[in-house]
Amino acid sequence: MTVKRALIFALLAVCVAQSQADASPVRSSQQDDAANPLKIDSATVAQKLSSPNPLERRAAAEYLARLAAVEHRRLVEGYRQQEKDSRARLAMDWALYRMGKNESLFALVHALDEKKLADQAVAYLKQLETPEPLYVFFGHVNGNTQIRLFEALAAVGDAGTIERIKPYEESTDPGIADAAKFAEREINIRLQETPTVEPKRPRKVGDTDDDNKPPRD
Repeated sequence: MTVKRALIFALLAVCVAQSQADASPVRSSQQDDAANPLKIDSATVAQKLSSPNPLERRAAAEYLARLAAVEHRRLVEGYRQQEKDSRARLAMDWALYRMGKNESLFALVHALDEKKLADQAVAYLKQLETPEPLYVFFGHVNGNTQIRLFEALAAVGDAGTIERIKPYEESTDPGIADAAKFAEREINIRLQETPTVEPKRPRKVGDTDDDNKPPRD
């Protein structure tokens, strides 16, 4: 096995392992890639979409998703149509969404109601840069899917999210009510931990550092 091939396998294995845990936010992934000395050309990774191993196909799709490699969108769309493995197919849906195919989000939300794919789909949705794309599904999905949506929103929601989920805290379905309350708690914790920077007073022409000193007698 060549050094380059071994490096590719090692990187893809890391991607698969990361996908099984809560992934880091998408907003920081590009910085991580830039700092990673083992970063491989996206075209090399895209070749693994044709691998006979579904784990490699899934990992390749997830890596391309992290890069939002739009230049490979048509290639991923082609492999997505013929993909038989459900996990690899979902990873390709995530990659396509990251590449700008917004309708692929429906496949990700639909997977929230599939026992085999729910955790994988939640991990992807937790990487959204904003919670707004998920709001459209409120009131249009079953209870189980709604609960998993709240799980994702707990990680990406903001102050505006809290107002949208509050009505669900009074749901007659205890699972939905508990999930909504959990999401609100997690969002509030993150908001409290986010440092706030006080805006500086705009400087005017003629301002000097002496302006803030006490007057002399």
